[in-house]
Amino acid sequence: MPSTFPIRRIVVAVVLSCTVLVSTTACGGETRTTQSTSQNAAQKSAQDAALAAAQSSASPTASAERQRLAKTRFVANAGLAAGAAYQWIVKPYKAGKFKKGAKGRTFALVKAGLAGAFTYNRLKAATENAKGDPLLSKALAPLSSGIDSLKNLGGKLRKGDASDADVSQFENVIGGVKNAGQSAGAPVTDQVPSAGQLAGG
Repeated sequence: MPSTFPIRRIVVAVVLSCTVLVSTTACGGETRTTQSTSQNAAQKSAQDAALAAAQSSASPTASAERQRLAKTRFVANAGLAAGAAYQWIVKPYKAGKFKKGAKGRTFALVKAGLAGAFTYNRLKAATENAKGDPLLSKALAPLSSGIDSLKNLGGKLRKGDASDADVSQFENVIGGVKNAGQSAGAPVTDQVPSAGQLAGG
């Protein structure tokens, strides 16, 4: 009997020590988890605030860059349209190369037909480019119906059915596009496309 009493005390002491140890570890772990969660939330909030600040400060620059790129693309497409229209439609027409019996007429008409389709496609692309710049888009808006009127003129040119009015239509539309670009700070100069560009549209 006397020998069981100390054993009970030892067992009770061990059980109590384990209980205290387990509860302390659990509480400490919970505290650490709470602290870790709080720190993560604080870091995320700080990152979100920094990202928002960076985006708000970058927005004007990004907007200006988009407008600059829109103008650059507009100038390139409008320049190619102007170059094609002058080189293969206006110039040979005024030189009489589309008239029946003219030397090289068939070749000139085929080139003019390709140039007509190319000019229309490049002007439509330039119109899309202009949408990236409010001032340029506004300046070009009144010309949309004139650009659309060029859609079927390539076929008329290829068949040799184009009139003075049709060729003048190309000149007028190109002149209007150049004026619109100039007024919006995007001056257009003629760029004669290569044969590959012309064939590709």
